[in-house]
Amino acid sequence: MKNKFLKSTALFVGFSAIFFAGCKTINQPSSVIAELDYSDKDILSNEISNIKKLLLKEPVKAMWRASFISESHPEVLADCITHVEGQLDSAIEQKEYFDAIRLLHSLENVGYKDSRNYGKTVAALVNNNIPGSDVPASKLPKNISDCINATVTVWVDKGFKVQNGAGYADIVIGSGFFIDRRGYLITNHHVIEDLVNPKYEGFSRLYVKLPSDPDTKIPAKVIGYDSTMDLALLKVEIEPDYIFSLGSSKALSVGDRVSAIGTPIGLEGTLTSGIISSINRKLTTMGTVFQLDAAVNSGNSGGPLIDTNRNVQAVVFAGMLQYQGLNFAIPVEYLKQELPLLYNGGSFQHCWISCYGHTLKNKGVSTGIEVQYVMPGGSAHFAGIREGDVILSVGENKVTSIEEFQLALMKYLPETIVEISYKNTNDEMKTVSMYLEKRPESPSVNFFESDLLTDSFIPLYGIKLVHSSTTNKKSYTITKVIKGSYADEMGFSEGDPVEVLNVEVDNQNKYILSKIYIKRRKKGFIDISMIIGSSFDSPYYF
Repeated sequence: MKNKFLKSTALFVGFSAIFFAGCKTINQPSSVIAELDYSDKDILSNEISNIKKLLLKEPVKAMWRASFISESHPEVLADCITHVEGQLDSAIEQKEYFDAIRLLHSLENVGYKDSRNYGKTVAALVNNNIPGSDVPASKLPKNISDCINATVTVWVDKGFKVQNGAGYADIVIGSGFFIDRRGYLITNHHVIEDLVNPKYEGFSRLYVKLPSDPDTKIPAKVIGYDSTMDLALLKVEIEPDYIFSLGSSKALSVGDRVSAIGTPIGLEGTLTSGIISSINRKLTTMGTVFQLDAAVNSGNSGGPLIDTNRNVQAVVFAGMLQYQGLNFAIPVEYLKQELPLLYNGGSFQHCWISCYGHTLKNKGVSTGIEVQYVMPGGSAHFAGIREGDVILSVGENKVTSIEEFQLALMKYLPETIVEISYKNTNDEMKTVSMYLEKRPESPSVNFFESDLLTDSFIPLYGIKLVHSSTTNKKSYTITKVIKGSYADEMGFSEGDPVEVLNVEVDNQNKYILSKIYIKRRKKGFIDISMIIGSSFDSPYYF
């Protein structure tokens, strides 16, 4: 098992160019996409031309863009709807039901009327036979021994490796658990990563071993996987004796008793117990995870975390082996939301709307998502969402936090149009159609390459800059510090003078590194040169 922890924005103090070894400079854009004024005839004409081009490659996006000019040019939207409706018919005919539901959602959110009643039919087909949705009572574990027999050892055979002139078996060992009588089981993505990584060119074979027969390797295959949430759905051609029921981890609180089952350091069928230490650790780029004190070691990855009623409440995914009691698990809520799309097969693709922000709280109660940055050219920018707006719902789901928003998005495929409701800075309620784009591997790089440095430093480091000199282009002044950001934690404040000496991307360590010279008011305006780093992704990007 290897740990997969989020690399947060970090601060490095130093004066040497050694920090930038192996880095690549990234350039600022020559211009930034501005808000479109459709009352301008030239802008409107150009947008219609862009929509017609988009219709050939990204028809749903073209239809979404056409909806913004539908009052003045309804024929453009009508053409797009006809095109996408044809794709819907084709998807249903070819039994591509997940694609069909994506197209149907999108059509309905630009005013399309489902006169043929496709919605109920497609929804039923999409949700048909989803693993974990129907567990027979006879298959549920009745005691801890049954729970152990509902788990497996996941065994990835990578052939041999040579060390110091000698050959050794190259094996990855993890854990998993059955959720369906047809042989579907859950594990971590990082356990089976080499099997689905297109860059891996070595030998690899996937097997599972049952606790009742640890000497027999049963061939398995990967059905679907999500590298971001570190989840994978596997299948074997046997019917398990026992199957776990997926619980509702929302009911878990700090102090509740839980047990982890797995194969630590190759010891099959090991159970360890403890309590939930925390329910909201931000260790992944989406959502939060549980911290627990139940012992977790190499090989536990992908095993179930069960409650006292023997229901799965989380998937064990990481432990800090050098620190006793610091272990983590992915809440089952994320797995339940993703299962239909994991069952659909292949790589799970997450969505986003190209924003940065934090959960807004009132007297400790989460009330929505405060948008603190909108990327020019992104979906939210085109939809009219601006800095200071507070997002309150997506589709039929009310959201009071970033975590709830990200969870709600997990049931949609990229290239889907959904409705988003928000409150603007004038305290007015608004509802807009939003096109969900595929979340990039490096959102922070997208921010920097799409915007000017003065604004892109908001999502990167939590500071907004303005130029402070007409002669020195590298001279800036901080005009805003986001509360709770790393800039805030490191003592940056409004009015601090800053020179941005260099900005480069470190692809190896997945950081954007900025070398700056700053005088911090909170530190007595003492001059200091430092390097600040922003990870490629963050739980505050959505």
